Amino acid sequence: MSKLKGITIILVDKVENGKDPFGKPIYQDKDIEVENVLIQPTSSDDVVNQLSLTGKKAVYTLAIPKGDMHDWENKEVKFFGKRWRTFGIPLEGIEELIPLDWNKKVMVERYG
Repeated sequence: MSKLKGITIILVDKVENGKDPFGKPIYQDKDIEVENVLIQPTSSDDVVNQLSLTGKKAVYTLAIPKGDMHDWENKEVKFFGKRWRTFGIPLEGIEELIPLDWNKKVMVERYG
C-alpha cells in the first residue's frame, strides 16, 4: 500500500539583514524548503467565498505538515515552477486529533 506524500515547496520569508541609516530594519528574502506539502485545486465554493470576502481568487489550497512552525500568513511560495502568495489566516487543527500528516491549510493565489 502506498503512503500519501506531498512535494517540497519553497516558502519565501523575510529575514532582517541590518538597519538603514535611520535605524529601520532592512529585510532580505530567504528561501526555505518545506517538504511533504500537499497541493490541491481549491473547490469552486471556496473560490467564490474567498472572492466575495477578500477579493482574492484562490487557485490552490496547501496542506502543511504537522510540526511546521513557519509563518504562512501573506507569504510568497514557489511550486510548479511559478510564484504564488498565501492569503488569509492558515486554518489549523489539533495534531493529535487528525489522523494523517497534515494539520494546517492555507489558500494561495497566483503571484508575479
